[in-house]
Amino acid sequence: MSDYDYIVVGGGSSACVMAARLIRDSSARVLMLEAGKSKTHPLMDLPAGYMKFLEKDAYLTMHETRPQPSLGGRGPTVPQARVLGGGGAVNAMVYLRGHEADYADWNQAVAGSDIDWSYATLRPHFVSQEDNDHLGGDEHGVAGPLKVSHLGHFSPMSRAYVKALQGMGIPYTPDFNAGRPGGVGFMQHTIDWRTRQRCGAYQAFLEPVMHDPRLTVETGARVNRLILAQGRVVGVEYERDGKILEVRATREVLLAAGAYQTPKLLMLSGIGPTAALADHGIECHVPLEGVGANLQDHYEVPVVARTRGVFGYYGQDRGLKMLKAGLQYLLFRSGPVTTTGVETCAFFDPADGGDLPSIQMFCVPTVYLDRDVMGTDPGHGVTINSLLLRPASRGRVALASRDPAAAPIVDTGIYREPEDLRRTIAGFRFARRVLSQAPVAAMVEQEIFPGAEVESDDAIAEHCRRTVKTGYHPVGTCRMGRADDPMAVIGANLRVHGVEGLRVIDASMMPNIVRGNTNAAVMAVADRAADLVLADLARAEPHAEKEIAHV
Repeated sequence: MSDYDYIVVGGGSSACVMAARLIRDSSARVLMLEAGKSKTHPLMDLPAGYMKFLEKDAYLTMHETRPQPSLGGRGPTVPQARVLGGGGAVNAMVYLRGHEADYADWNQAVAGSDIDWSYATLRPHFVSQEDNDHLGGDEHGVAGPLKVSHLGHFSPMSRAYVKALQGMGIPYTPDFNAGRPGGVGFMQHTIDWRTRQRCGAYQAFLEPVMHDPRLTVETGARVNRLILAQGRVVGVEYERDGKILEVRATREVLLAAGAYQTPKLLMLSGIGPTAALADHGIECHVPLEGVGANLQDHYEVPVVARTRGVFGYYGQDRGLKMLKAGLQYLLFRSGPVTTTGVETCAFFDPADGGDLPSIQMFCVPTVYLDRDVMGTDPGHGVTINSLLLRPASRGRVALASRDPAAAPIVDTGIYREPEDLRRTIAGFRFARRVLSQAPVAAMVEQEIFPGAEVESDDAIAEHCRRTVKTGYHPVGTCRMGRADDPMAVIGANLRVHGVEGLRVIDASMMPNIVRGNTNAAVMAVADRAADLVLADLARAEPHAEKEIAHV
């Protein structure tokens, strides 16, 4: 059995940040185990390239979910990245931090602890990671490894959308990442403005340390279980190339496998709900009822219209248009290849007009849905998605069996709470109004999905149940909380309750989801987690810490 100081389970955004910090800021030996592939197709590094792979399973695990009575028996598919770099290697690269109120809720979940999780405390982590293309001051970094920029191209429809919402009373916002996102504006992305290529957690953090001899990265390595001895996690068992291997962590195991796989691994290792483990013949070593509970995600519903002309990106990825766009990108790093196609959004509360946004509304300048869903052929158009930011409903991740190769059971819980459907309907009605607001109205020929005849609340609710889909932001299944909270899995220091040598550092730790795309928050959490790990290491081994700059 090989020995390392730290084993990082997973290779996504949080894992990349943690491994890089441990290598740069200590003398530790680190092993990273990623179940997926070592790299993506080169097209994935282009801002527009990810769309070629968005619905394919080349770098994704497509989890089938439990049918939902609240959706008429539907069980929407939810994907998870399966490649080194995780979600940051396959996502739309949106960089949004969330609202300071989200982090105040985190802090409340661990009230009484001397470890703070407020936005003010996390801000330095956002700032130190970031190298922004044009924003600075107290809220933005200008020297970090993570390149953050505006897109290199905006469609006429995106520009019209921003102006239309201002005409509807939604103010223009130049920066969504100052702690209080609201209004309408253009989103920033984790794209290097110098090369106009993806700058995810792998490129920003892990790649620069990949050749350090103290770092070992193994891909195609599925962790089967944690190895416990006398109340401490001392290593992991994993499978690679058909072989079962064991490896020891002399300091800690750091779980970063994501909101679906991290609770699954805990339960396979006998850490979780007693009765549920017994159902699969697994001995419960550490009873924690909250493992797998509290699943949250953002969920979105569309309205789609056909346009009178070419105001977006339909057909731009084929034939002569694709060749022209590719040549423009190669020569000038400009044009349609430099956009993700999701360029703008708005944060507001269409249901109640409250100060905190309940909806994030995206404008996608094309017909975004499949013919099988819409019942009509794709074409030049616009899709406006209303995404629910803070759902009241909660789902759960459970074991399907004790076989490590079996996918977990994902129960999304979508619309389990009626309040979520009410807010989504309000967002849908507002999105429909955008289509008739200048200057968007002049571009729109007609609504094609669900169609103008779908007008009553009951009919819109049925549309929502039929079409609601994931926003690709699952969180919360090993949530942080006080030791006296029966459903908390980890404490403010991210250590798993009731066992030593084990922390959760990925999106599973979130007590509640943030208002916005979650990747930026995940990276900041991992950076904060690295501070906690390194502080413990320095206390245990005063000479272990290296005298180099903070990442």
